[in-house]
Amino acid sequence: MHLVTVATCQLRQWALDFDGNCKRILASIGIAKERGATLRVGPELEIPGYGCLDHFLEGDTEQHSWEVLGVILQSEEAKDIVCDIGMPIVHKSTNYNCRVVIANGKIVLIRPKMWMANDGNYRELRHFTPWGKPRQTEDYYLPDFIQEITGQEAVPFGDATIKTADRLTIGVELCEELFTPNSPHIGMALDGVEIITNSSGSHHELRKLNRRVELIKEATMKSGGLYLYANQQGCDGERLYYDGSSMIVLNGKILARGSQFSLNEVEVVTATIDIGAVHAHRTTSSRRMQAAEAPSYPRFGTDVRLDGGRGMRPGVMETKAPYPDMTYHTPEEEIALGPACWLWDYLRRSRTQGYFLPLSGGIDSCATATIVHSMCRLVAKAATEGNQQVIADARRMTGEPDDSSYLPVDPREFANRIFHTCYMGTENSSAETRKRAKDLAEAIGAYHVDLNMDTAVSAVKGIFTLITGKNPRFAVHGGSNAENLALQNIQARLRMVVGYLFAQLLPWARGKQGGLLVLGSANVDESLRGYLTKYDCSSADVNPIGGISKTDLKRFIAYAEGEFEMPILRSFLDAIPSAELIPIGEDNAVQSDEVEMGMTYDELSVFGRLRKVEKCGPFSMYGKLVQEWGNALAPAEIARKVKHFWFMHAINRHKMTTLTPSVHMESYSPDDNRFDLRPFLYPSRFEHQFSKIDALAAALPDMSTQAGPDKAKVD
Repeated sequence: MHLVTVATCQLRQWALDFDGNCKRILASIGIAKERGATLRVGPELEIPGYGCLDHFLEGDTEQHSWEVLGVILQSEEAKDIVCDIGMPIVHKSTNYNCRVVIANGKIVLIRPKMWMANDGNYRELRHFTPWGKPRQTEDYYLPDFIQEITGQEAVPFGDATIKTADRLTIGVELCEELFTPNSPHIGMALDGVEIITNSSGSHHELRKLNRRVELIKEATMKSGGLYLYANQQGCDGERLYYDGSSMIVLNGKILARGSQFSLNEVEVVTATIDIGAVHAHRTTSSRRMQAAEAPSYPRFGTDVRLDGGRGMRPGVMETKAPYPDMTYHTPEEEIALGPACWLWDYLRRSRTQGYFLPLSGGIDSCATATIVHSMCRLVAKAATEGNQQVIADARRMTGEPDDSSYLPVDPREFANRIFHTCYMGTENSSAETRKRAKDLAEAIGAYHVDLNMDTAVSAVKGIFTLITGKNPRFAVHGGSNAENLALQNIQARLRMVVGYLFAQLLPWARGKQGGLLVLGSANVDESLRGYLTKYDCSSADVNPIGGISKTDLKRFIAYAEGEFEMPILRSFLDAIPSAELIPIGEDNAVQSDEVEMGMTYDELSVFGRLRKVEKCGPFSMYGKLVQEWGNALAPAEIARKVKHFWFMHAINRHKMTTLTPSVHMESYSPDDNRFDLRPFLYPSRFEHQFSKIDALAAALPDMSTQAGPDKAKVD
């Protein structure tokens, strides 16, 4: 037997928090050694934090990263263990995203990333250059103070592997390289590399984890090997939530893995395995023939033995998988946990005293409030388990002294200290929404305020009347569309002003210090359609549901009703989504969001995915939907829906430039400046595109009689 214990980890790093990041790295190495590990792997760019963005173009970021690495090289924790650590490095005046492999105070290898993540949320080519010399290395001359620490003038820099004193070989690949068609682990495994590390900065997205897991399992299933996957966890200063799920995989089987959602600062995953299992898995004839022809990697040695000198010690067994079958959270659970963990990081790292939410009585603000409730539940669970970081953060934000005995173990009691809600009604608001807001706040434990804004609305309207002599009216009272829209927007924008006033002064009114962060509640579909008022109460500090579709939010509320034992949530599901900004007309019909938008929320989700994920313009979108909806809707009706969506999206696109930063959850997030890089001034009539749609619609047969337009399946 050739037994080795290895460790991978997930760390709650924070961009540019060099001291804090260093402490978490050292803690993870210490935990790994306590468990007998001789190899430790950490997340991508763990020293500066993955989300530094354009700070990677600053020399300071590399300099401070070297300073932190110097501390690690000299630490007791990093002795007698091989550590794979991530940081940016400038080589020959070019920026590289690197792994630095160290052992016993020496740098064994600097391995630059070869394939960059450069779509969706990622812009690595803006900050780094890929290493374009496979299986080649060059000399990298170390900074003077690092030379004094290691006694080395130059170290190998490039695509190579590492040979340990007990004749094992370690190979490195970085995050995106796993997702490429010709991944480095293929060539490394054929060259005899037994252990492959992958350091990642992979974010959470609904329904995404399974793709990552299957790729990691496949990486060793065909050609054998031990694969160590490390990932960042938490919010590191951006809108992404990194969801951990670090794992150790042997020959396609998961031996151990970390949590996907937790409030832990440091989480280390270890396993003890017999390397002989790798060699046994590789005995197939076809694999041996390909290996014999495979080109070799340069190898650089270290004096560390991964078996710790105990290679044949009896009585140490292979780690058994604590999760015999990989389990995945449902999308509803992901919504409950991902944004809640992100909100906790944002709250504690911004060093504010809590959140303020305009609670309208509708399902969107209800979902936001329920996610905050989930956050409070996670805090209470962590405090009950003795998580000292969570306890310390909770005491600080609630104004408790450091030596206090306060423990945030009751979610409702903790919510009352840090979560503030406000119903801002007008004469157009209903008693039902007011009651729903009050009942929900009570169920969560929030500090709730109820007010009417009619005086403020009248005052603003009066200014206009005083200056112009004109008295605008709602449409139901005979007013024009312009009057109707302006009167609605007065209410919406005043709610933003009042919301920020209460967020800044409510703690003071309660005899506390500090301020509150304002939460927004515009879902991804409304943002995509532009169904929101610019600078209204959708304008906030952060928005936990801005990347979630209305369809998924409804499913989440249905899940939370039972999971959180909150029957009040049923009334939100049963209510018609309404802005309540206009008086009820003579027909007593409630203002309906879907009627005003001219499309359903289910349809909006389809439009969003086709536009962003499947990269459809108006014409190709129409072509796909004719196939999907053609048995229920006439070609002309589908054309009308597609053109209406694109027209409304185009004329409201400017609103996307002012969207409140939201937790990224959906692949078609419309966050303009960070994710969806498209113009905001469009030729909104799309004359060429729409004319082609009309021509095709006229030529296609109408197959909709089979089902009828009311039965179109659009989800």
